[in-house]
Amino acid sequence: MTSPAQRLLLIDDDARLTAMVGDYLRNAGYHVDSALTLADGRAKLHAEPYDALLLDLMLPDGDGLDFTRGLRADARTRRLPLLMLTARGEPMDRIVGLELGADDYLGKPFEPRELLARVKALLRRAQPETAADEVLTFGRLEIDLGAREARLAGARCDLTSHQFELLAVLAQSAGRVLSRDQIMDALRGHPMDAFDRSIDVHVSRIRAAIEDDPKAPKRVLTVRGVGYIFAKRQDVDADGV
Repeated sequence: MTSPAQRLLLIDDDARLTAMVGDYLRNAGYHVDSALTLADGRAKLHAEPYDALLLDLMLPDGDGLDFTRGLRADARTRRLPLLMLTARGEPMDRIVGLELGADDYLGKPFEPRELLARVKALLRRAQPETAADEVLTFGRLEIDLGAREARLAGARCDLTSHQFELLAVLAQSAGRVLSRDQIMDALRGHPMDAFDRSIDVHVSRIRAAIEDDPKAPKRVLTVRGVGYIFAKRQDVDADGV
């Protein structure tokens, strides 16, 4: 029995690009719905379940960044994998999008093959091949690999699917320094430049989600010029993890 095609929603007001991208992704085996406005996209999200969202930032009836902020505030779409497609190529625009909860960011114009690679990586991270039942515990922080959620003192941490995956990679190597290349290898081929600021942005959001005491030592530490390390205990610095 063939498994059902994964469902993608593309929100972009460029009808020509939407048709081209939609056809390309359908030929790759995905079910693709499209919307030319945020209002239409919002209605489709409420009416149908989707496996991932491809979102343009500049729409005729609003800003995709504000739309993303609303998605992440809604429990139904908080963890929906989200790839931003936009002509805004400035690094700050990319950082803002990631800080608001986007999982990935692709500037226009783009190669269809790169888009397909990013969509595949996005969906792999959201639906891992195997689900572990292990729960990693570090003081008040629990990282539930089976449920794919982190909890701080019993309360669920607000993380996107990609941010949880990144946290799990770091926590499973607690006490060891991981380079950006090692992190990306562990994230199953996420097509992201090792020197891109997006890793730093995601780590910053992870820190905000898993740490509620600004005076306490950081759980995820930056090792300048190398990468990151997840501290087994928060009462030590990077030399004593």
